[in-house]
Amino acid sequence: MNQWLKWISSLQGLAQNGMTFAANQFDSERYKAIQAISAEMLARMANTMPAENLALFAKELGYATPKLDVRAAAFKNNKILLVKERSDNAWSLPGGWADLNETPTEAVEREVREESGYLVKATKLVALFDKRKHQHPPSYYPTYKAFFLCKIESGEPKENIEISEIDFFAKDKLPSNLSLPRVTPEQIHMLFTHHAKPDLPAEFD
Repeated sequence: MNQWLKWISSLQGLAQNGMTFAANQFDSERYKAIQAISAEMLARMANTMPAENLALFAKELGYATPKLDVRAAAFKNNKILLVKERSDNAWSLPGGWADLNETPTEAVEREVREESGYLVKATKLVALFDKRKHQHPPSYYPTYKAFFLCKIESGEPKENIEISEIDFFAKDKLPSNLSLPRVTPEQIHMLFTHHAKPDLPAEFD
């Protein structure tokens, strides 16, 4: 993870926690000042406006914690299901942010249904990773990524507003244009390994 992003994220987290638990107005104002500094730093780094960043930070309430991104590995004829994202015209495992009031398995099953048209059942948690420790491009949000093996039960491929193509790929014929903010080749290869050996223990960090 880019060290500057890590510092900015840490400052914003400290400010958010401070404003959540501030004992008086004076402490709250000090934490708001720290938040404004982190917004300025992010603006310099990402070529954005400080006000935009403050609006982004304002959406985060309560104690600062990582976000959870869920990803599904569903197989057919020993090929893995991938979807092509319209946002970057690149291929990814179906998945996305977990929503409030749903379990991780409910989240990943919903994401597969919404992004591909397939109805699946999550059968195994393969890995829980800290995104910054893997080969993803730098991003602001601290994120944990949960990877699940999923069994296809029914459905058929359906494109939608987010997804332009849906297909299955063999391990040695993965598309070259993977959506690296979402998934890396190493992670997909790991999922093929767990598909072949489902008794392997879950991986983490």
